[in-house]
Amino acid sequence: MPETGTADASLQGPRFTVETAKVLAEVAHNRQKDKLKRPYREHVLAVGDALADFDDDIRIAGYLHDIAEDTPITRQALLDMGVSERAVRIIERVTKRLQDNPDDYQAGIHFIAEDHDATLVKIADNAHNSLPERVKALAEKWPDKPPVTRYDDARPVLYAAVPVEETRKILARINPWLLEEFDAMLDEDDDTDYENLSYDDVSGD
Repeated sequence: MPETGTADASLQGPRFTVETAKVLAEVAHNRQKDKLKRPYREHVLAVGDALADFDDDIRIAGYLHDIAEDTPITRQALLDMGVSERAVRIIERVTKRLQDNPDDYQAGIHFIAEDHDATLVKIADNAHNSLPERVKALAEKWPDKPPVTRYDDARPVLYAAVPVEETRKILARINPWLLEEFDAMLDEDDDTDYENLSYDDVSGD
């Protein structure tokens, strides 16, 4: 007999795991195609995989980051399946159609950047959309205004919202080609005068 104040495990539903999220993402996006007519599930799986260094809620949100945008699955349905409130909140924040002004992409990026967890998911999303081969294909398809232009503009906002090492971990997993750009941004933001830097400045004494 369980102790007073403890929940009977037999009455609790199955825990929604990262693996469950991965399977749900595959099924939910199975018939969808991206802008280049490729299977959309490849994108959501790549975003989830890129967040492997983070906790389960963030990883689950990564796999399901487009589920509220592109499928009929509702917030309540996710909660009923066992997705945590935190993971659902991350998913909702990165869902464009749920934002105050869905047509203002940059406003949406700034809104996402106000939340640490959502920013990590969006960095992974942005990085996968910015893979060199994909950028080239999109530019060829839309030579006048390739969709990747807005991804370029979004990255500095997202990168500034989370610790450097967290961004680096995501990029290393999903799009290592962006690491050079990322390091260049860090160099531009570093206004330390290294030529006149004294020992006392470094040591903090």
